[in-house]
Formats: sequence, C-alpha cells, structure tokens
Amino acid sequence: MRIVSAAEAVAGIRSGQSIWVHGASATPERLLAALVERAPELSDVKLVHLHIEGPGPHLAPEMAGHFRHLAMFIGPNARRAIAEGRAEYVPAFLSDLPRLFRRRIVPLDIAFINVTPPDAHGFCSLGTSIDATLAAVEAADLVIAQLNPALPRTLGDAFVHRDAIDLAVEVDEPPHEHRPPEIGDLERRIGAHVAELVPDGAVIQMGIGAIPAAVGGMLTGKRDLGVHTEMFTDVMVDLVEAGAVTGARKEINRGKVVSAFMMGTRRLYDFVHDNPMVEMRPVDYTNDTAVIRRFRRMTAINSAIEIDLTGQVCADSIGSRFYSGIGGQMDFVRGAALAEEGRAIIALPSTALDGRESRIVPFLHEGAGVVTTRGHVQTVVTEWGVAELHGRSIAERARALIAIAHPDFRERLTAAARSSHFLP
Repeated sequence: MRIVSAAEAVAGIRSGQSIWVHGASATPERLLAALVERAPELSDVKLVHLHIEGPGPHLAPEMAGHFRHLAMFIGPNARRAIAEGRAEYVPAFLSDLPRLFRRRIVPLDIAFINVTPPDAHGFCSLGTSIDATLAAVEAADLVIAQLNPALPRTLGDAFVHRDAIDLAVEVDEPPHEHRPPEIGDLERRIGAHVAELVPDGAVIQMGIGAIPAAVGGMLTGKRDLGVHTEMFTDVMVDLVEAGAVTGARKEINRGKVVSAFMMGTRRLYDFVHDNPMVEMRPVDYTNDTAVIRRFRRMTAINSAIEIDLTGQVCADSIGSRFYSGIGGQMDFVRGAALAEEGRAIIALPSTALDGRESRIVPFLHEGAGVVTTRGHVQTVVTEWGVAELHGRSIAERARALIAIAHPDFRERLTAAARSSHFLP
C-alpha cells in the first residue's frame, strides 16, 4: 500500500476501464471528485455501483461520454441519468453481484473503497458497507482506498488487508447520514398491521423509510427478536436498546445482528463501531436463500410501487421509468417463504399521488417490471388491512387485495376484475 494524493491515485486510470465504487454511506467522495477532475482526458470509463450517497458528480449531464454509470441499484442521484439514457441499469438479485464480479460477467479493472486505517495486524474495515465490495476487491486488478478514521470500524467479514490495497489516500470524512423519516398516521396504521404478524422470536429483515420505521416502533414490545438483513438502520438500534432484539433464538449467528450495509445517523455509526453484537457480511451470505430459510420464524418486510390483482409486485420501476432496483426483495421473499414458520410481507400505502392513484391495480402499468412474481408473493399489507395471497386462486387474490385497497378505488377495481374474468 502506497500513500498518495487523490490526484495521484487516479492518474493512471485509462479510458474504457471499469471501476467499482463503494456504496451507500461509505461512498468515497474524494476519489470520485478527483476522477471527475480528469474527465476531459477520459472517455467511456464505466463506474459500477449500487446506490451511492452524495452528489454523484460523474452522473452530471456534462459527464456524458466521459463516464458511463452501470447501476446495480438506482439511487435518487442516478434516476435522471438512467431516464435520459446517460447511464444503464443492470437488473440483478443482490445476492448475485459477487458472482457477477468473480466470474467476470461484469468485469472490474479498479475498485474505489473507503476503509478505516489499518489496525495492528494490517486489517482495514470496510465500515458501513460490505455488500459486494469484498468481491469487487478480489476481482479488481487495482484497489484504491480512502483511509478514513471517521468511518466506524465494523466487525465480521468486513476486512481488507493493507496488502490488498495498492494506492491509498488519507481523508477524514464521516459517512453520509440519513435522517429518520417523518412517520404519519398512514405509516402507523401499516406498521400496526405488520407488527401483528411478527411473533416473538422472529428474525426480521427490513429496509429504510417511513414504513419500516413505523413497523420498528410497533415492535418494541416483542421478545427475543433477531436481525438478519441486508440493510441496518437506526430502527434496529431502537429495537436493541428497547430489549426487543436479542438474537437469543436465532438458529445461526445467535446473538448477532447480521447485515450487509447500513444507512442512518451518527447514532447508528457510533453504535456499530467495534460492536461485537454487529456482524457485517457480504450479500452472497446475507441474501442467500439457503441461509435465510434456516431461521424458523424468518419475517421479511419489503415494499412495492404497485401490485396487480393477481399478485404481481412491481418494486423497481414506475411504468417503464426505472426507479430503484431488484435489490434483495426476491432473495428475502423466497428465503422467508421457505422457512418453516416464515412469512414474506409486502407493505405499501394503498394510494400514490396524494390519493389520486391506487397502488393496487388491475394490471401493472405498461413497462412495469415484476420483481416478486405472483407465484412468490405471500402477504400484502396496506393501511386498510392484510391480504393473504399464498396458495389462493386468482379470484381469492382479487377479493383480498380489493378489500385492502383504498375505499375510493374498490368499486373500479371490482369492475375491472369482473371484466377480466378474475371474478365471476
């Protein structure tokens, strides 16, 4: 490992090369900024990453031709570039990403990473995001790191040895923070319905946003919950401190909170720093259905953009406009469904656009992608109640979903279901 300036670190990057960018709250801002400074000299440099925080300077319109973003998951700062054709979306299960790199289906020349300085044994922690970054480090020919003492030192399968790092830039930049969302009455109603479905001793997976935050607030009275999730947020800290999460009944990784990456506030990052209760693992472990199904009461809680009356779940696009990504939804939906007493929950508000449009629809909008198929879907929750779809006929599904749609749309949905012969 050689310590250099940021400009020196990126000086050898050539046109046409592919670079993995460490994601979420661990986004290596200094390296990205230095690379963008070189934009006039470069063309068709591919930047491969999941959601990243920060401005994403390589995604600016004037960077077209210099950089090409390959989005494994589309964050807010990448949506415009995707919509305008200046970036590309790669639909893939989160659990598959390490394999894509190791098999060079998605080849990587360079990895940009953000790590803690080496400890006494030479190991640097990847901090807040393990996800597919360990595999990227293994697959890349050149590894360039930010050595960042402001990152929390997380434990588990979170370490890169200094000998694996070629060039390093010393920075002192705390990870990006994500403030807890405001929770309204609608989210509380959804949270209450979901919480009723979570038994004591369940192992939970949740994402980020108002609905997961509301669900977490309703789970504080549960006993011996465990956590096995791709994303770790402040909500999980709340549940640990409330005594609801102990991990005491987990079949594997007992007593551990297992996650692949985290997004939250300084409180979350302080909580995970050198905390042996928190075990960070790559996504080919956290999202492996063979691992997930081992938890007897695995409860996966995910969301959706819309769901049709047959149970098809769209979670990555609004019509033909790509919005987010496949992510880990199907990994956890299937893993939870295979668990002995598992449950896969899709929780969403019943309407969008300030109530003008139903999110339960007769048919998915043109161009919408199916992330969870009608064969995989189990339980759907809105603020109006719970629909159990697993093992149900199309007619039974349509009736159940109409019953939890917003009352303003139920008559229209019923008429559409009859005209399509979903209902007699």
